[in-house]
Amino acid sequence: MGIPQSHRSARVIDLEAMRQRQLARRRLVRLSPELDNLEMVYRLASDADTLYGMPLLAWGLQEDGEVVGLVPWMEALTPCHRLDDAEHGHFIGYRDPETEELFEEAPEHKVLELEHAAAYFDYEETDETTLIQQLPETQGTHALCMDESDAPWQLKQVFGWRLYSDGTVEALLADERLIETTPILPGDPCLYPGHSRHRVVYFFQRQIANRIRHEDPTTLEALALMVMPDSDVDAQAD
Repeated sequence: MGIPQSHRSARVIDLEAMRQRQLARRRLVRLSPELDNLEMVYRLASDADTLYGMPLLAWGLQEDGEVVGLVPWMEALTPCHRLDDAEHGHFIGYRDPETEELFEEAPEHKVLELEHAAAYFDYEETDETTLIQQLPETQGTHALCMDESDAPWQLKQVFGWRLYSDGTVEALLADERLIETTPILPGDPCLYPGHSRHRVVYFFQRQIANRIRHEDPTTLEALALMVMPDSDVDAQAD
């Protein structure tokens, strides 16, 4: 005997809408600077026996309630747990260099701080993307900015970070022509969001930026392999 057919219509699952809802729940709603030298720990496939540390720039509260560590990584201020690339880095956890303790979750004091701040600064949602928060840059992060493929790149210091209502975070760079006072602070009119003017923005820690500025051959070679399209690298090799 056959199985009777259901009279209910088949349910259509909109996978794209589901994906967008999941992304929205991971949207950043509040930031807090990391001021106690806590680090992200990661591993490279090329050296699987070694753990590497990178200072955390900030912590972020997502809309789903999770608090994540944030580092300037490649082209964005990135949640640490999203680092899952064998070549460039796989996230292991967080580390307190003073006690050498390794842990997987955000420390409780940061969770409480962000939850209370988000409740206090509870902005009304609007259809337009608006500025929610600004953070100063505390680690000497630099940005390698590229425009058209044949245009020279620029190495610029990052002076701060802006969190917008859609969850995006932009690095603040300075237009040297508009600098009127120093030191440059977040909110100064000479600052602009990096992606508002540059097609590509890669972030580097201060020591790497200094090697680029001093034209260290090994660093420049690695930089070329990272930022140039494969076809361009192959053409130069030929």
